[in-house]
Amino acid sequence: MIKKVVVVLFLLLLVLVAQASYCEENKDISGSASISTFNQYIFRGYEIGKSGLVIQPSMTLSLKGFSATFWGNMDINQRNTKTATFNNEFKKGWNETDLTLSYTHTIKDLSITGGYIYYGTKYADETEEVFVALSYKTIANPTITVYRDITNYKGTYINLGLSHSFPVYKDTTLDLATGFGYFIGESDYWKTYERSTGTYTGSKYRGFHDGMVKLGLTIPVKKVFLIQPTVQYWFPLSSDAKKEYPTPADIKDSYNPNGPVKYNLVYGIGFTYNF
Repeated sequence: MIKKVVVVLFLLLLVLVAQASYCEENKDISGSASISTFNQYIFRGYEIGKSGLVIQPSMTLSLKGFSATFWGNMDINQRNTKTATFNNEFKKGWNETDLTLSYTHTIKDLSITGGYIYYGTKYADETEEVFVALSYKTIANPTITVYRDITNYKGTYINLGLSHSFPVYKDTTLDLATGFGYFIGESDYWKTYERSTGTYTGSKYRGFHDGMVKLGLTIPVKKVFLIQPTVQYWFPLSSDAKKEYPTPADIKDSYNPNGPVKYNLVYGIGFTYNF
């Protein structure tokens, strides 16, 4: 099922590319291509990569409110973590491909976006999500997004994001952002660790999950090309999110079956070309 969906997504991407190539003067068509590198990969507070640089290319094509996005992750020194188990440790590898389809409708200062995400992950079972986001154009640009996993890790993740950019020199801006996540596990996968049994037989994981604050710069080069250095700080929002229990053989089992949310400093730089 998922593989068929991936094929459909790629075909839609090709259609958008073809339309863009034949309609270069059509102002409704836009897109961007970017590549970023960071010291580690954090997803919703979880450590996916933590021991070497990660390289993350992406491409988005948009037409009259519809968008198709490709995003990937290559870890140059991937190793086993609580949420990422590889057969070949400490070797570079492409370990994630995400494809997103979305539609955005704007009513004055309010934007409503709905969409679908396919997660093609090598460190976990591939899965799918649907999502809806509400964003209001005002101070701090508040955005609330609800993601619902519909395949292998059924649950709901809610994120509140705030962001604002300040001009600092000519067209260069200082970009500030923060996000706060709440998670509701629904399938048996999300049963928590129970000390009395030494296994994941407890209640399903839910609660305030991860927080993130970000500081960055957007440096335009000839308007269509952007350089964006950023620093992010991730942290747990509750004791349950970060809870771990010592177990035999100097191993810790987290309360959350997907791994603990830890304190992490992520830094890197991105390059984006808009067309």
